[in-house]
Amino acid sequence: MPYFTSYDTTALHYRVLGPAGSALPPLLCLAGGPGRNAAYLDDLGGLAEDRQLVIPDSRGTGASPPAADPSRYAFPHLAEDLEALRAHLGLERFALLAHDAGTATAQAYAAAYPDRLTRLILVCPGSRIQGELPDDAPEIFASRSHEPWWPEASAAVQRLAETSDMTEVRGLLPAAAPLAYGRWEAPQQAHAAAEGEQLNPVPRAGFWQGVDEPARRTLLSGLREVRCPVLVMTGGRDAVTGVRAGGLVAESFPDARTHHLPEAGHYPWIDDPLRFRTTVQQFLHTA
Repeated sequence: MPYFTSYDTTALHYRVLGPAGSALPPLLCLAGGPGRNAAYLDDLGGLAEDRQLVIPDSRGTGASPPAADPSRYAFPHLAEDLEALRAHLGLERFALLAHDAGTATAQAYAAAYPDRLTRLILVCPGSRIQGELPDDAPEIFASRSHEPWWPEASAAVQRLAETSDMTEVRGLLPAAAPLAYGRWEAPQQAHAAAEGEQLNPVPRAGFWQGVDEPARRTLLSGLREVRCPVLVMTGGRDAVTGVRAGGLVAESFPDARTHHLPEAGHYPWIDDPLRFRTTVQQFLHTA
């Protein structure tokens, strides 16, 4: 298994998927959660068919060790881990894709190293960095109240908001899982089944630690210096982060566009893999 040495000499794990002989440049991919094993990204709907995907395990997830200093779980520090991976791979510039909470790490990296990125793809981001929390995710969830899984999911969501016990959280996640997907069929159910065991509460708790209001504003200001094209993807049935947050994130960059997949939820490569893959590939290939 490949490892790289980060800025504090910690050895962190990463996976490489896809053909070694591809003429296309690799795509680095960041998982969300926060604190979730990156295995849930799988091959991102077939993106690894024609190019290599390089997928790091953030500290305390997958095969990467826990942080000795809990402050290293904060996403600005995770961005420095990404810079160490870039150097390890010998990439002068690279394309970056991030999902969910990983989009905060990606934005921190873009603000700190704007000249290192050729393309930036943010999939189903939240807008906490932008200082706004749109309320359309609950609206999307409520709009699906006619679906058979909804009553149990609604009760589980309410209890998840009240508990911090990780054992109970893991027990509730299967019932709440359908809200994150565009439909609740076999592929979605199989993907959701692993979530409870993939989450680590320690890096999850540390992800936003130390990021105060001045730090948030500084990071947000740095995004105006990012010159590479940015694609923000949203799912019309995403009851986790919603749709409006994607627009707010896109507005933070000088050269950003949004792409909406109306039938997808929070994991568009599971709900609509062909459209997801095609959209990403076209964006990466555009001059």
